[in-house]
Amino acid sequence: MKLNKIAAILSFIIGGMAIFAGGQVVFLGKIMDYYVIDWLPVYNLIVGVISLFVTTVLLWKDMSIAFSAAIATLSAHIIVLLTIRFAYGDVVAPDSLRAMTVRIVVWLIIITLEIFHRKKQAQESTK
Repeated sequence: MKLNKIAAILSFIIGGMAIFAGGQVVFLGKIMDYYVIDWLPVYNLIVGVISLFVTTVLLWKDMSIAFSAAIATLSAHIIVLLTIRFAYGDVVAPDSLRAMTVRIVVWLIIITLEIFHRKKQAQESTK
């Protein structure tokens, strides 16, 4: 299987998980047993939808903008993690920090797969 396809599958999974997590709070009004930062479920839902329906497709179709989309997603997650850690450090739930850390790790894997995929493509095109 091509590396970009694996990256797309990971994007699909992590995007779906974010939609599920954010959607439970936003659409279903699920009450968590810890404090939820008001905007965080909305962020999770929006970025999950973008990851699932945009970035996944770009990665799967091996579009040139896919790498930039993955970098943008990773950057957004890093900014949010730093924000919730330092601006909301006294109230942020450990679950929120763990979830954002998992997202960052998965997006780092996706980006690494894309880098190797593009290097392989470049090598094949010079043969």
